[in-house]
Amino acid sequence: MQVFKLAVIYFAIVFGAGFVLGFIRVLLVAPHVGTRMAELLEMPLMLIAIGLAARWVRQHADFTNSWSLFSLGLIALGLLLLAEIAVGMGLRGLSPTESLINPDPVSGTIYYIMLGVFALMPWLLTRVRL
Repeated sequence: MQVFKLAVIYFAIVFGAGFVLGFIRVLLVAPHVGTRMAELLEMPLMLIAIGLAARWVRQHADFTNSWSLFSLGLIALGLLLLAEIAVGMGLRGLSPTESLINPDPVSGTIYYIMLGVFALMPWLLTRVRL
């Protein structure tokens, strides 16, 4: 049960950061530099948010085994994808598929890599001492 609880917290921290940064990106940055550049500028900030959130979750976990931390990341990824679909449908009027597809070949590829990093970060922190 603690794995699920921490996965929800991990998801909430990163989703909250992404929501705020996305708001800033769309309203303030993209009109000046374009959508692709705004998305690319947002990625390092999201990587920092992911790292800090994963580190916090890792410090508050009563477990250290790799499988639990890997599971935590996968559960959080599932929650994140559901939230992306909900926001895409609710706020942007997109279909579930459109909510998860980024047509830009550059920022889209990096977005999908970032999803993988998000899922793996709690587990990766067992391999790297920060």
